[in-house]
This record gives sequence, C-alpha cells and structure tokens, in this order.
Amino acid sequence: MKMFLLFMLCLLASGTMAFIPAYAEEQEKEGQIVIPAGSRSSVAVSGRNFTGTVRLDPVFQTQAPARSYGAYVTFEPGARTHWHTHPLGQTLIVTFGTGLTQEWGGPVQVIRPGDVVICPPGVKHWHGAAPDAAMTHLAIGEHLDGKSVEWMEPVSDEQYKTK
Repeated sequence: MKMFLLFMLCLLASGTMAFIPAYAEEQEKEGQIVIPAGSRSSVAVSGRNFTGTVRLDPVFQTQAPARSYGAYVTFEPGARTHWHTHPLGQTLIVTFGTGLTQEWGGPVQVIRPGDVVICPPGVKHWHGAAPDAAMTHLAIGEHLDGKSVEWMEPVSDEQYKTK
C-alpha cells in the first residue's frame, strides 16, 4: 500500500491521475499479478512538464519493496519533455518513430526504434520526438522515497534544434 501512495504522489506531481484505480486493485493482491494488455487507459500528459502533445500509456508499477515502473510515452512531432533528472536513473527503449535526446552540455542525439538510452542517476537531460516525426519509447525507472523525476525548465527552441 505504501508504494501505491508514493505512486499517487508521483502522479499528482506529473498531472497524470486517470489510471490510479487499476493500481489500487493491484496493490491489494498478494503474489503474482497479470496485467492484461490494453487494460490501462491512455493519459494526456500535463503541459506543465512537457512541450507539445504527449500521451502516457501505463504498463506496470511494482509492489514494495520493489520500486520500478514502466510506461509507454508517445510524443507527437516536435513534442518533448522539459529538462529533468531521475534520482535512480532511467532507461528508454525506443519502439516507434524518430526522437531526439540530449544530456546537459552535450549534443542533441537522434534515437530510432531499437535504440536504448540509459540515463544515469542525476544526469540532466530531455527527450522527445523529432520535429517532423512522432516517437514512442518505453520508459523504465524506479522511485526513491516516492519520487522518480525532478522537473526543471523547458527545453528552448534553440536547444531543441539538431544543428
């Protein structure tokens, strides 16, 4: 139950609360949990931490003492996250389209289906779709003391440019 409450706080911070009831039911169960494909509703992600149109499709949220989560995130062309860090890092697996990612102070990098982006803990970065193509990735991360992300300033149009 503690993990569920921490997850709710994370969702409140990100503005994505629409799929909490499904997690509430799972947190009451003991043992193995099977989550049927397509059983979660897509959620429009808050513009507070993103530029453009972004959709989140939740995949899983583990029970304590485990602390991992996974979600598909789809960015429409030109959409992107704000700058942010993760206290325990994050792994992205690109599943569709063409995207961009950048670590603070580094070059913008193009990412495509099959590419894996491993972002270490505390590294300031952003990711999103290319200007002319949508992109979906599977985001996998962990919560530390109920928090999985520290949001920062928007990525400027100048920073978003690939050249």
